[in-house]
Amino acid sequence: MLRNLFLTIYIALAAVLLTGCGAEMAMKKGDKFYALGEYYDASTQYRKAYSQTPAKERALRGQRALKLADCYRRINYTQKAIAAYNNAVRYNQGDSLTHLYLAQQLMKNGNYKDAARHFQTFLDSTDHQSPSVTLARTGLRSAQQAAEWKKQGSDYTVKRENLFNSRRADYSPMLVGESNDMLFFTSTRNQSKGDELSGITGTKNGDIFFSQKDDKGKWQKPQAIDSELNTDFDEGACSFSPDGLTMYLTQCKTDPDYPRYATIATSNRSDAAWSKATDLQLTRDTLSAYAHPAVSPDGQWLYFTSDMPGGLGGYDIWRVRLTTSGVGGVENIGAPVNTPGDELFPTFRPNGDLYFSSNGHEGLGGLDIYIAHIVSNVELETEDDEPAAPAIPNSAYRIEHPGYPLNSQGDDFGMTFEGMKNQGFFSSNRGDGKGWDHIYSFYNPEIIQTVKGWVYEKDGYELPSAQVYMVGNDGTNLKLSVKGDGSFTQEVKPGVDYVFLGTCKGFLNHQEHLHVEPVKQSEEHVLQFPLANIMAPVLIDNIFYDFDKATLRPESAAALDQLVKLLEENPNVTIELSAHTDYRGSAEYNKRLSQRRAESVINYLIEHGIAKDRLTPVGYGKENPKTIRRKLTEKYPFLKENDVLTEEYIKTLGEEEQELCNQLNRRTEFRVLRTTYGLFKKN
Repeated sequence: MLRNLFLTIYIALAAVLLTGCGAEMAMKKGDKFYALGEYYDASTQYRKAYSQTPAKERALRGQRALKLADCYRRINYTQKAIAAYNNAVRYNQGDSLTHLYLAQQLMKNGNYKDAARHFQTFLDSTDHQSPSVTLARTGLRSAQQAAEWKKQGSDYTVKRENLFNSRRADYSPMLVGESNDMLFFTSTRNQSKGDELSGITGTKNGDIFFSQKDDKGKWQKPQAIDSELNTDFDEGACSFSPDGLTMYLTQCKTDPDYPRYATIATSNRSDAAWSKATDLQLTRDTLSAYAHPAVSPDGQWLYFTSDMPGGLGGYDIWRVRLTTSGVGGVENIGAPVNTPGDELFPTFRPNGDLYFSSNGHEGLGGLDIYIAHIVSNVELETEDDEPAAPAIPNSAYRIEHPGYPLNSQGDDFGMTFEGMKNQGFFSSNRGDGKGWDHIYSFYNPEIIQTVKGWVYEKDGYELPSAQVYMVGNDGTNLKLSVKGDGSFTQEVKPGVDYVFLGTCKGFLNHQEHLHVEPVKQSEEHVLQFPLANIMAPVLIDNIFYDFDKATLRPESAAALDQLVKLLEENPNVTIELSAHTDYRGSAEYNKRLSQRRAESVINYLIEHGIAKDRLTPVGYGKENPKTIRRKLTEKYPFLKENDVLTEEYIKTLGEEEQELCNQLNRRTEFRVLRTTYGLFKKN
């Protein structure tokens, strides 16, 4: 009997010792995972240690509950974080920051009254100014007003888009393509590369997936990018250059011995394939995170998120200039965008408004989406006298909270827009018990007026390397890049007079004016920018002469007035104005007739204010038959590129085709002689 009693006591003591050793071992493992930033794996160990800690050891249970709560907070396990923080408070192991973190988690759960109580507890226990105090005061105001904000609602409607979503996290959608017909996003679904689960999230590492619209405009099932872009590491949160050929993305590589720091990388598209990502070094700081890249609409700036020194606290939004020779110095965009909290996931609406997510501004809980409207536009001078992007002083932005239901009590972030319309996609973890993100669509029926412009070579194809300068009498001064199809789209405002200047290296400028009146529904204004090639003859359409004479017919006035306008817009250009005939008739006669016709055009230009010494009339008669360019072959398939419409060539064709070629030869053209007229005259 006594022997059995001793055996029972021995077994019980051994069990207690083993349990204690197991808990200590789990805590050591958890601390190692935590130091590496692998919060999911750390939480698994801390949970094991907590469950093995006897209830009578209240202080120890409270300390372990606090570590567990911190991990749950970081991996968005909101309900579990709340329970763990409450346990830490119950065991009297929480400090003032515990109440702040608990309040923030309660906000994410929609428990606004309890959140307000804990924010107040934190403020009552702190008598000094600090970033945490600022966050708590902002949080308290949010908790007191959030329920009313949700009740007020907004014009936004949102819808969960299940086609793009999986049973894991799907986030940071980004539309790209000339018709916004491709949607890229990040996903940790099972189809992601690699076999191991992330120690940070407990899921697979993220990869970039995409969906494309079919011919009927219907989105197709998402698929992973099939190239070296995706790896076993984390890739995601991507953005694109205006031409869609360069992708900027966040990449997080694993090292078993060091914490993981997010970096920004680039990938280039060749045909339909994306290259392997290469690191983009923004600074020499290797101990800070760089994530969530966003290219400004003009392609001149890369905005991103970082916790590098010099910010306002937490993660801030920074930017760096993009140049042909690399990146410029980084700068913090400052208040009012950045706060002592976290500002993340910057993105741009095509009208220039900056969208971002933050937990440092007043909101509904978690990360809310905010709009930073530019309210000042200060131009900087550059060494080559090119207009620079606007400087961003602290007062340059007006912050707007777009309200519920675009924002929710959960994390809302990662906006992308379908053209100029206030519609598109975003991501949110609202209503997901595991904190996983999903993709939603949004729509706001606001009235928007836009201008869509097309920049192309006169008698040729689109000019994707062109740029358009947009100036308005309201202070607007923008430099717009064009897409691969030579188009651009920009929002315009009622009551404003705009001037648009289309430019491209090797071409003459073209100017258009636009005045916008108020409308009752969204409207798009279309402008054309045909640019004349400096290196090739430019056809002047619709110039008509009386038969066998040099007299200009009245219907020629419209085309001639356009030529006057072109020369006024390019005051440093001199031109040769040439007239041509077909091969019929004598060479001498045709040359005299074409010379008189060229002089008739020159006289018209002089009468309308163009200086005589900028103009040289030349009549070529039939000496220079037309050379066919590729664009003309689309209209006349029987012609081939570089065909020369000589008499010999034309006589090999049928009767109708011969007459057409003779019409093409009877033409009026100009070519640029100089681009420096008047530049060197003394004042």
